[in-house]
Amino acid sequence: MRPALAGVRPAATAVAPGGQWRATSSRWLFAAVGVMVVALVLLGRRHGFGLVEYLQFLVDGLQAGAIYALVALGFVAVHRVTGVINFAQGAFVMLGPMVTITLLGQLGPLPLGLRLVLAGILASLLTAAVGMAVYRLALHPARNASLLTRIMITVGVYVVLQGAALLIWGPRAYVLPAFSTLQMVDRSFLVGDVLIKAQTLWIWGVTTLVVVLLALFFERTVLGKAMRACAADRLAARLVGVRVDTMATVAFALAAVLGAIAGIVFGPLTRPAFDMGLETGLKGFVAAVMGGLVSFQGAVLGALILGVLETLWAGVTLAGFKDLFAFVVLIVLLLIRPHGFAGSEQEAEGP
Repeated sequence: MRPALAGVRPAATAVAPGGQWRATSSRWLFAAVGVMVVALVLLGRRHGFGLVEYLQFLVDGLQAGAIYALVALGFVAVHRVTGVINFAQGAFVMLGPMVTITLLGQLGPLPLGLRLVLAGILASLLTAAVGMAVYRLALHPARNASLLTRIMITVGVYVVLQGAALLIWGPRAYVLPAFSTLQMVDRSFLVGDVLIKAQTLWIWGVTTLVVVLLALFFERTVLGKAMRACAADRLAARLVGVRVDTMATVAFALAAVLGAIAGIVFGPLTRPAFDMGLETGLKGFVAAVMGGLVSFQGAVLGALILGVLETLWAGVTLAGFKDLFAFVVLIVLLLIRPHGFAGSEQEAEGP
């Protein structure tokens, strides 16, 4: 009879310490989300809320979450390729609708619907050009600086772009027509007793289309695969001929387009102004952190959960507390699972 080897466990029972930690923290994270949901529902019951009110909160939350998802995808795209958290993302959200409104009045006697489509496309392309300029003029010269320095540069870029927007468009709020009616008043309809605006359907549809196209871009195109290579290992990608600086420029352009689209589809539900990007950009950042800043799927999941939870929070407490909730979630997340729903310890160190 052969002696047993000391210190060797059967393969079926061996668990890597890192994997065990991640599994435990994931359970804690989902448990925390569950506790938040139960607590908010119980608070709502004290106000007499029933199924209809909660379904309305769900619809409104998924609408907000879809916007946050587009913004969060921009954060993830830049961070995966460059390792930088791009706090200028909120400025791209603002530029999308503001440039669209300007172009809307400059496209001549075309039908309003066609002008809106053309203005949105041109605004997205112009915002992409701004995104590329941000990287080439502000971040590329500082590519050898510390990570903190480059992140602070993006904060400065946001302030500059917001200041430029104030000079160009002034402090007043503008109006972007609803996509369905091409007027200020949007069409809405009831599903049972739940009210859904037509613009909400546009938001869901555009977000779904963008996510699908983004997945196809990274899976089926040479450029997308090159960006994935940079995300996996920038040094190895450079050694096999991938131009990392070019991929970083493309990542900023992609993030700018995502931010612009988010602002454009959200514009009819708000009054676009020079400072509209700050709040949406920060909430998109929270959603990206919930996804670990490395996972597109995690960012979308985090954005939808954040949108639903903060809408439920505002409904059962005070609407003025809605903006506070996202940062409460951020603090809880950083305490329980800093790497988000889909991140890992290795991924958090950089793409």
